Amino acid sequence: MSPRIQPLNDAEMNEQQRELTEAFVQNGRLDNVFRTIVVHPELLRRWTPYVKHILFKSTLSPREREILILRIGYLCRSEYEWAQHVRGGKSAGLSETDIACIMTGRGLSVKEDLLLQATDDLHERSRISDENWAALARYYDQRQLMDIVFTVGQYNMISMALNSFGVEVDDYLAGYPRLPSQA
Repeated sequence: MSPRIQPLNDAEMNEQQRELTEAFVQNGRLDNVFRTIVVHPELLRRWTPYVKHILFKSTLSPREREILILRIGYLCRSEYEWAQHVRGGKSAGLSETDIACIMTGRGLSVKEDLLLQATDDLHERSRISDENWAALARYYDQRQLMDIVFTVGQYNMISMALNSFGVEVDDYLAGYPRLPSQA
């Protein structure tokens, strides 16, 4: 798929857009997600604090956060989100085996499989089942339960945006593996 919304190159950005994106430059690169969303600077400005909460202020561990993000990215068939967060997941301690389990929706620890099921529940029914909520509540407090829902919601939303806008995977990232069930 080619981009429906063209990402801005550096020369196309005005001063406001450059200022909004400078915090997202890593290793001298600005990823396509930010080059695309900055087309709407007001949206990027208002979305950024929410994303920063999810990524840096959440009550969940980085590993738990990345499990949720990878699972919803996978369920949404968001190649961009998947490619970005496989890297983040590995930095948070996920192995290749863990990542394969996230794709299938099971096979991690009991506690982490509950996170996968919560993501599936939210994706399929927009609600965590009563049974899974009770099981999660044995491990997570109310703030953490809220962060689970908001993390899945944020990455469901951005997956929809990335897919709809046609944001291309950055050239330094690996693509999206396909399981036989996706063929």
